[in-house]
Amino acid sequence: MEAEERERLLANHRNRPQERPDQDAHGRYCLACGIAIPPERVARVNAVRCVDCQHIREKQEATRVGRYRQ
Repeated sequence: MEAEERERLLANHRNRPQERPDQDAHGRYCLACGIAIPPERVARVNAVRCVDCQHIREKQEATRVGRYRQ
């Protein structure tokens, strides 16, 4: 039981945005470019960036730590 609770808490922590989302009554907006993020993406991954901007961010991070290869 304790292991299940730990996994549940870790999953909640991983899915929590590390940055404060930009949102209003009309939806959530990408922190990088400002376009509206589809509600399906927000619901699925609790996104704070659109797909394109998130891809760019992940590529930059991977390059920074030496994991990205073209």
